[in-house]
Amino acid sequence: MNNHFDGNAIVYCEGAFGTPNGKTAHGLVRRTERYHVLVVVDSRHAGADAGMILDGKENRIPVYNSVSDAVRAFDGSSSHRATHLVVGLAPDGGRLPPDARKDVLLALEKGLHVDSGLHDFLSEDPQMQALAEKTGVRIRDVRKVPERRNLHFFSGKIEEVSCLKVAVLGSDSAIGKRTTAWILYDALKSAGYTAELIGTGQTAWMQGVRYGIILDSLINDFVSGEIEHAVWQAWHEAYPDIMLLEGQGSLMNPAYPGGFEILAAGRPDVVVLQHAPNRLEYDGFPGYPMHSLEKQIQAIELLSEKPVVAVTLNHEGLLPEDIPECCNSIERDAGVPAFDVLLNGAQGLVKLLEPFIKR
Repeated sequence: MNNHFDGNAIVYCEGAFGTPNGKTAHGLVRRTERYHVLVVVDSRHAGADAGMILDGKENRIPVYNSVSDAVRAFDGSSSHRATHLVVGLAPDGGRLPPDARKDVLLALEKGLHVDSGLHDFLSEDPQMQALAEKTGVRIRDVRKVPERRNLHFFSGKIEEVSCLKVAVLGSDSAIGKRTTAWILYDALKSAGYTAELIGTGQTAWMQGVRYGIILDSLINDFVSGEIEHAVWQAWHEAYPDIMLLEGQGSLMNPAYPGGFEILAAGRPDVVVLQHAPNRLEYDGFPGYPMHSLEKQIQAIELLSEKPVVAVTLNHEGLLPEDIPECCNSIERDAGVPAFDVLLNGAQGLVKLLEPFIKR
């Protein structure tokens, strides 16, 4: 992958912005080098500022009631005319909600390119395909499986990579792994280090990550090889001081047991674990209690033989005044320092990692 600016985007997140099912939209609102995000569409929050909903900070990305309203708002501007509708929904199973279909068709009718990270491939929908051809636009399904002839099998070339590799894993899905990885990436660069983020999902691709894969669209035999190749390619092209590997799912989530291949094939030197202390059940699966943080750390260290050096906090359900004591409690109980990088930045985490950096 290489970062590339594609155009001005309407991010479609009807009914899901500010929820775990809107995490693709959340990533694009927080940062992207692939698009200039004009607006978010979610009628539940029409009139609000998207940044205020997510992080309590204005970012001047308004939320609109509908796709038609969003297109109309930028019709008269040549420099800010919308060029893309990006599907920012990330529902369980990756299927396009039935009610969203008419909005995608409207976007195509209005001459917008459509980018989707869902498992439903919109480019194979006959009606959408015909409409795209008629209006001269492109439907891009980010999760489409690559041709097998272009895939890599694990070879061991990962051993050529000599920089520090940090896996940013999570104790659950939709818990903020990618967001934390980007915040850490920015903090490392501000501290004078060169860094690359190895993306492993469709949202990182939409954000314009330079190197990566879309793990859950790959044939299982090639997952490890593709992870290895992305890390190896980044090393041989960029030679960074540090590489961050974006986690997927969690080791023990019943539907998204990600992380095994990242540990086995990416061969990180250390692990940072993203955790939501107030989350009691696995995301989207009531009745499936989350394993304790201590158990999750134990499992990661057993599988990788590498240390979990820090816990990063997802502060959902926590009051700001409770966060310092929550971090202290994690340090006491789990034996590793805890940071809320979304609230406080990642400078402390950078200092913790500095002794491991191989310069």
